[in-house]
Amino acid sequence: MKWTKADIPNLEKKLAVITGGSSGIGFETAKALASRGAKVILAVRNLDKGEIARKRITEEFPFADVELMHLDLSDLSSIKEFANKFPEKYTHLDLLINNAGVMTPPHRFTKDGFELQFGTNHLGHFALTGQILPVLLATPGSRVVTISSIATRSAEIHFDNLDGKKGYSRFKYYRQSKLANLLFAVELNNRLKKAGASTISLACHPGVTVTNLASMGSGKKSGFLVRMIFKMVGQPTEMGALPTLFAATEPSLKGGEYIGPDGKLNKKGYPVISDEVNTLFKEDVAQRLWDLSEKLTGIKLKT
Repeated sequence: MKWTKADIPNLEKKLAVITGGSSGIGFETAKALASRGAKVILAVRNLDKGEIARKRITEEFPFADVELMHLDLSDLSSIKEFANKFPEKYTHLDLLINNAGVMTPPHRFTKDGFELQFGTNHLGHFALTGQILPVLLATPGSRVVTISSIATRSAEIHFDNLDGKKGYSRFKYYRQSKLANLLFAVELNNRLKKAGASTISLACHPGVTVTNLASMGSGKKSGFLVRMIFKMVGQPTEMGALPTLFAATEPSLKGGEYIGPDGKLNKKGYPVISDEVNTLFKEDVAQRLWDLSEKLTGIKLKT
């Protein structure tokens, strides 16, 4: 049996935060969760784009409960502001979906001086998760889902050149950020399990999916040629969102799993548990990355 959106259980009274939920996989994820009764918070950098996304969801599902909150993952002060505001409004959080990301921009830096892809895709989500973790831990059975990529297969963490100032390659540093996402997700689950928490952490990847991610961090629509290539070898966004939705809602998952499409080379298809995590996850690298992430962000994750 192939897992589809029809397998998502009833999510009434559940609360989900999705970073980058105004387009692409994040939008499809938000729409699917809202359609099953979850209250969804779109944590977005551009509130105008977020409002367009919110209206699209509520027009299709008039009963949907979708809210916007501002969040810029390339700015630690914005992340702190979001994390401070959230518990003022909500006492629980069932799902944190670390979805937002940038892909292959020119060599740029975040407001805090980190290489843009590593700083946004990994450090931003590390800081967000760390500061919102107390609410997750107070919510029985909560989940953190972090989106990685098949690009991790040829990735490494460049500890001696994290900022790319000694040499920068757009794709190499994208792969680094996505490997960091995977290492963080699994290491977080290991620490949660050791602490006896009911919160679990999972990773997933969408295979090759047609989104705006390849617009080099501009937030604009990807180029025609890029979209055509993705379309030929990949799958539509609605299918690309299925691994995220499976990781977020499938009751049988225990934590620490890596979810991806079941097709050839996992480029497209229906979601399944991937055993690649057994070769991609290196405990010593994950712990070194964790310690460094705490130092760079100033956030200590207390499980």
